[in-house]
Amino acid sequence: MKNPAQARKSSPQFALFSYGFRPFFLLAGLYAFVAIATWLWILTSGATPALAMPSLLWHAHEMLYGFIAAAIAGFMLTAVPSWTGSRGFAGAPLIVLTLTWIAGRVAFALSGHHRRIEVLFATELLFLPALALLIAPSLLRSSNRNRPLLLVLLAFWLLDLLFLIAVQSNDIQLARKALYAGIDLVMLLITVIGGRIVPAFTANALRAKGLAVEPRNRKAVEWLVTGSMLAIVVAELFSLVPQFMAALAAIACIAQLARLAGWQSLHTLSDPIVWSLHAGYAWLPVGLGLRALYLLGEFQFATHWLHALSAGAAAMMILAVMTRASLGHTGRALKVSKRIAWAYGLTLLAGVTRVFGPAVLPLDYLATVALASALWLSAFLLFLIVYVPILVRPRADGKPG
Repeated sequence: MKNPAQARKSSPQFALFSYGFRPFFLLAGLYAFVAIATWLWILTSGATPALAMPSLLWHAHEMLYGFIAAAIAGFMLTAVPSWTGSRGFAGAPLIVLTLTWIAGRVAFALSGHHRRIEVLFATELLFLPALALLIAPSLLRSSNRNRPLLLVLLAFWLLDLLFLIAVQSNDIQLARKALYAGIDLVMLLITVIGGRIVPAFTANALRAKGLAVEPRNRKAVEWLVTGSMLAIVVAELFSLVPQFMAALAAIACIAQLARLAGWQSLHTLSDPIVWSLHAGYAWLPVGLGLRALYLLGEFQFATHWLHALSAGAAAMMILAVMTRASLGHTGRALKVSKRIAWAYGLTLLAGVTRVFGPAVLPLDYLATVALASALWLSAFLLFLIVYVPILVRPRADGKPG
């Protein structure tokens, strides 16, 4: 029987396509850097994005269907085998899926340079169905409780289709509505998945420290959290009056706070790989509360509530999950380096700057965005420096995957 050192010596030295999280966590990190750098260039140069759409729509779409979609794919391709006991996704199917994501981003970037809009639609809209087809057999065969995630992917895809139709028709309001609903859907996903992994990982960390405390969930709060977040997605699609949306956001904010209060967050502050999850999840009630305040009174400090949910909750949770899962699934200890702890801090600071900076910093809007972007770019550059070798090389323990 080979020992780990012998196994590493005989295994391929390029392992990027040996498990689902590897290419997509790499792509998510790369695109987080490239898309924000491009956004800064668009803002400062006045360049016109794809399809001559408003630059804010381009920025929101690429963060949602580029960065976040890649991270979702990496998570699902890794979680589904764990949930179902099936074989991990690797090799040719994973390579093809990776190429469909890349093709979608290239087609979207070049859409202003060709007249065949059907090429853009076909290429951009290929990735999410391909992902669903890859994971569906395992979920359906095992009657797994996570099967509703396939419906989430379908809804996410339909919103992308709606966005493209709206942009092609020059219906900016409909395009914005599709993006808002997409972000709400991502928040629902974070609520469901975060509600499982954050308390579970926290409990493991607390037990390892010998602390006699446990994260706790209350059934009534769990129902209220999920129900209110789902209601926000539906209300967004039907354009209900701002006062009703504000009420839903306020209810969801209070429910999320009550949920988070039971997770023993203060006991995780010495462990970056755990507190980063709590910090990411904490952005949910912050963003929802700001949304409620903005819809009720258009308070200036609440204007950028959307970035609290996207640059705050989504980005922080994605970085926390990618860094943890990559270590665990490559046979490494669940302890991040100081550079990644700095990356967590920089991401958190980027979110704070982007959300609250325009109201409190003595800088104009563009300078504030540039500062937040610089913090973001620094964080994901650190992620790439540390994790590219981890993602492309074989497992540290010599096992397959």
